[in-house]
Amino acid sequence: MKFAITTRDIGDVTVVDLLGKLVIGEESAALRVRIRDLVLQGKKKLLLNFGQVSYIDSSGLGDLLSAFSIVQKHGGELKLLHLANQFKDLMQVTKLHLFLEIMDDEESAVKSFAHSNEVTK
Repeated sequence: MKFAITTRDIGDVTVVDLLGKLVIGEESAALRVRIRDLVLQGKKKLLLNFGQVSYIDSSGLGDLLSAFSIVQKHGGELKLLHLANQFKDLMQVTKLHLFLEIMDDEESAVKSFAHSNEVTK
């Protein structure tokens, strides 16, 4: 299955739907480029939807951290959605869960961006 990225907006939150395997090579490069482009377009609230991702390798994990850094440097916020249990466990082991908020419900995730803005004001 080829890796694919699509985006959709729900209010001021951009949902980035991922499909396939997030692995070293074109796949991880495509994610980095798409995140950078969205941030440069002024998108500040990004929700990465992993509901259709079947595998993430170490390069993919590195790209998640890189994406988080890019978004944060531009004053934005990045959260993860529908991460499979094996990937949640990996996030725990690598301590990435301390940096990347993981959500299980899209509606709640979208609403959480509004809440986090209230806290930072």
